[in-house]
Amino acid sequence: MSQSPFEGSPRSHDSVVVPNVQFRTRDGVTLAADLYLPALNGKAVDGSFPTLLERTPYLKDSIRYARRGHWYARRGYAVLMNDVRGRGESEGEWYPFAKEAPDGYDTVEWIGKQPWCSGKVGTMGASYAGSDQSALATLSPPHLCAQVVGQGTSNYLISSMRQGGALEQRFIRYAFWMATTSREAQADRDLHRVLLNEFARISEILGPPLRFRPGSTALRLLPSYEQWAWDILTIGSVGDYWLQRGYNIDNYWLEHADVPILFQSGWYDTYPRGAIENFLALQELKKSPMQLLLGPWRHGEPTTEESTIGDIELGLEAALPLYDDIRLRFFDHHLKGMATGLNHEAPVRYFVMGDQAGRRPGDLDGAVWHGGRWESAQTWPPNDQTNVFHLHGDGSLSEAVPSMSPSATQFTFDPGNPVPTAGGSISASEDVLPSGAFDQRGQPGRFHGHRDTLSFASRPDVLSFQTEPFSEPFELVGPIEVVLYAASSAIDTDFTAKLLDIHPHSEETPGGFELNLADSIIRARYRNGFEREEFLEPETPTEFRIILYPTANRFGHGHRLRVDISSSNYPRFDINPNTGAPLGDSRKTLPAHQTVYHDSDYPSHIIVGVSK
Repeated sequence: MSQSPFEGSPRSHDSVVVPNVQFRTRDGVTLAADLYLPALNGKAVDGSFPTLLERTPYLKDSIRYARRGHWYARRGYAVLMNDVRGRGESEGEWYPFAKEAPDGYDTVEWIGKQPWCSGKVGTMGASYAGSDQSALATLSPPHLCAQVVGQGTSNYLISSMRQGGALEQRFIRYAFWMATTSREAQADRDLHRVLLNEFARISEILGPPLRFRPGSTALRLLPSYEQWAWDILTIGSVGDYWLQRGYNIDNYWLEHADVPILFQSGWYDTYPRGAIENFLALQELKKSPMQLLLGPWRHGEPTTEESTIGDIELGLEAALPLYDDIRLRFFDHHLKGMATGLNHEAPVRYFVMGDQAGRRPGDLDGAVWHGGRWESAQTWPPNDQTNVFHLHGDGSLSEAVPSMSPSATQFTFDPGNPVPTAGGSISASEDVLPSGAFDQRGQPGRFHGHRDTLSFASRPDVLSFQTEPFSEPFELVGPIEVVLYAASSAIDTDFTAKLLDIHPHSEETPGGFELNLADSIIRARYRNGFEREEFLEPETPTEFRIILYPTANRFGHGHRLRVDISSSNYPRFDINPNTGAPLGDSRKTLPAHQTVYHDSDYPSHIIVGVSK
């Protein structure tokens, strides 16, 4: 990614840390933070500085936060690394994500009144620390002046914690993982050992079937952690729960602070949809400049400096030289008023994955070369052009509308034998659910639940539809939606969709390579929205709209675009028992006999954004 000649604030100071600075929230809970200040000769410099805040559940005094705090302090910022409520040195009970808005507001306003703060506060961080920034911004604290929101949500019910009505089970794993570093576990050696042993069994807990319900695992020893995991598994409809500010940013866009924001995410991250939706809404509603940075990356700030994503290599341009340089330039511009050139650049930067002729690294360490390049735009998607590809009975995918009727393909979805997950836009679960781009074939020992080495397309419960090989490159850039006409023998079931770039047989990819680009799911009871559950009329053709995460990919000469349709993607998403039972109740399961239509009356198709 080409960089501006602007160098950013130089390292003009040393730095010191003041550990465990404490302050109170509006309800009397004491929060703790480590304060990093510019220093000379081992002593903090007198004066006030623009201040950066990162609020985290991942323990403020860990090495990564200490490194970051010192790095910015040496460049003329005060930095506060803050343990969120109930984590690390902060008091209170941790109930993940949902209740971060008021605590964040109180923290920003406390900072703004301190003698070492110039009155200008910027926030930063990714993942949890990305979403909690947006949560506090919905309350518009007066001292908030700028944000770099890395990999944060716009609505956890719609895209991330739940998706299409199904639970992203990485959050079950997340609850067990976070329990091992809880304040309670750190204070009780025996509890710590019990929780570590339970986390070591996470693959068994994930099943299938999922072996989690209240009181059945060691998570019962941390009631708020267990309650949260159970709540997100069993509450699927819009209501007071999912309208909490920590979960739902889009309901509060009008109230959101009008400050400059840089939103960052990646195609194999879990938050590109959230980043884009926040960017577009606030670009429209606010006067402050908004920026959007979309790379090919996986989840986590360190991945922005990587060029290998799973099993593909995208070239050195895909990697940021240093993510902190990006943030420094943004904060220098908006908190220090430095001339950075940001106001002369397009607000959107995005990476188009895909082959570039003549560019082949000498040693890929087993990765498949895919290549790519950076582009700029004024908004997202770069244009409104779309292509529609129709599913056909012979397994083809083309722009031609089906002419025959009736035409349908059937399969049986057995909840006891789900289609396994192999990569994708996943986070916080690399031990059981590696994220990124992978050949969509079984890899036992590498991925949870893989039993053989065959292509998933060979399974009888996966329907594959693919284009003819492209005679010239085809570039997909933007949103992706599958409009599926289907019927089921069940009153409730799931349908999944996956978009792939099929590399042909070549010297670089012997036998070809089935590259996953994006996937998603729809739970039938939520096909018409999340306000209420609506069960199916069995064996009745019904429209399902499956929204995949956006991406940008260039399909090279000889490549094919493929869409896989099924009813499971496990353990990424929880399994539908096909019974219509309440969410989380999977004691009884039934096979569902599914029918996917692809004819003139029910023309199932996929809509993709394309470049000009």
